[in-house]
Amino acid sequence: MTAKVISATTVGFEGHIIEIECDINRGLPAFSIVGLGNKAIDEARDRVRSAINNSHLEFPSHKITINLAPANIPKDGSHFDVPIALSILIASGKLSQKSLKNVLCAGELSLDGSLKPIRGVINIAETAREAGYSTLIVPEKNAAQAALVKDIDVIGVHSLVDVYLHLIGEKKLSSYERDLQADTVEANYTTDIADIKGQEQAKRALIIAAAGGHNILFDGPPGSGKTMLARTLPSILPAPTYEEQIAITKLHSLVGEITDTIVTTRPFRSPHHTSSAISLIGGGTKPMPGEISLAHNGVLFLDELPEYPRASLEALRQPLEDRVIHVARAASKVQFPASFMLVATRNPCPCGYYGDPSHECSCGMNQILAYQKRISGPLLDRIDMVLSVARVPEKDLLSYESKQPESPLARQQVTAARTRQYIRNRSRTNAELSSKNIAKSTLLDTAAAEFLNSAAEKLKLSARSYFKVIKVARTIADLEGKDAILTEHIAEALQYRQKSA
Repeated sequence: MTAKVISATTVGFEGHIIEIECDINRGLPAFSIVGLGNKAIDEARDRVRSAINNSHLEFPSHKITINLAPANIPKDGSHFDVPIALSILIASGKLSQKSLKNVLCAGELSLDGSLKPIRGVINIAETAREAGYSTLIVPEKNAAQAALVKDIDVIGVHSLVDVYLHLIGEKKLSSYERDLQADTVEANYTTDIADIKGQEQAKRALIIAAAGGHNILFDGPPGSGKTMLARTLPSILPAPTYEEQIAITKLHSLVGEITDTIVTTRPFRSPHHTSSAISLIGGGTKPMPGEISLAHNGVLFLDELPEYPRASLEALRQPLEDRVIHVARAASKVQFPASFMLVATRNPCPCGYYGDPSHECSCGMNQILAYQKRISGPLLDRIDMVLSVARVPEKDLLSYESKQPESPLARQQVTAARTRQYIRNRSRTNAELSSKNIAKSTLLDTAAAEFLNSAAEKLKLSARSYFKVIKVARTIADLEGKDAILTEHIAEALQYRQKSA
């Protein structure tokens, strides 16, 4: 007798429907799994056998063959345990094939028959919905994540026995109801932008960068507050939309960082400078998202940018422009989203005190030049805003009163500016605009255009830098609620391009 149960697998960021076929024939007891599965799937034989027996369901003592179709798609993960077990129960006559009509299953089995949470459940839920399946059966700890996907009934189960009783109609399980309050949890931020002493221009630049989603680089000596500035950024970013929550949670679920929670805040990723290029960009034998993808719809913070390997930094150039990363390997080619804000810091020299009036620099000129050349011109050209940050005098550290708004008010300003952009740019920030769309989405005052063209000629701005000035100026105008870009907006935007041009 044969049976068929539907599941799904992920290849990169995309999902594919997988049919688990089971055939039971007479012969010596054997259990084989075919269909291009990896080691975790091979080991499913022992987990499934023990789970069925320990659930007081008889495991057939015949020749069992499991086929994962289509056989040309590589399959990875332990989430095929449940559909394999159900296919065996159907083929052995303990379940009817009709009980799994329009149902997709996924879950890892423990030896006692309980279900363990799996990674990538949102991807599986989206694949099921797009393929027309009405019900999804997953471990109960994955139900909250899967329920983020609309228009599909998600049933969270605790054990294989629960699944069996539900399918035969003895103990019907209800669909998971999404807790809407979970999507509106207010994050607690320990650092407030108003707590930073001095650095008024840097805080202003940070608000502009947050409002438009612009990349920003802080350049200054140690102790000037560069890292603290960067770490306050999440507190002024607007909450992610429903679609952004799905994308963020989906990526973090794919790598197994979360299985039973939903990401309701924008990610802030801060990889160490010793991180490999693969961990930063993504890839591996089975391509997985890297830090730039885990920072999708959030912030990628690179502290001390020149300390990162040159190859890793140069690999950022394409995703900074395209906002996706293409990972090509001999066995597969996949694509992951990578629309992030890059926030970076750097010292002016190896010792950090070149140009600091209160400390003498101990570096030679050749060392300084070599250190600054670790960041290539093309990479700097992709950073929208570059700002020099000076040390705050010690006498001002205790008595200084900030002129910038506290984080809640700054976040309101940023959210209002982004709302204007989403309406005008069709749900895109100013930083995401392509060069051909800038003319349609921005209104440049005649005097402002003449001023920009004159400045671009004197500063020898590249075409990319020219358009980035317009994007930053557009964000400044949005913060002020202005429809047109004025000369003062261009003038302020140019302050953040001179060192990177």
